[in-house]
Amino acid sequence: MDRIKRLFTIKTKFEAFLVIYALALGATERGLVYLQQYPGTGGHLLALACTGTVFMAGGKILDAVELQRRYSA
Repeated sequence: MDRIKRLFTIKTKFEAFLVIYALALGATERGLVYLQQYPGTGGHLLALACTGTVFMAGGKILDAVELQRRYSA
């Protein structure tokens, strides 16, 4: 079970940046869908919310990797 658990653990900053990149790709794709479904200001606000969450989640992921490295060493 520990071997499987290690597959889903982000251990380095490089892995964190890969996860953040994947989140950003998904968020921009979802933002484009919102722009098509809701033309105008509503679509722009929803697309902005999608991309804004990537910044917040990315910061938390990077902080967590740094915190994990600090306390495991």
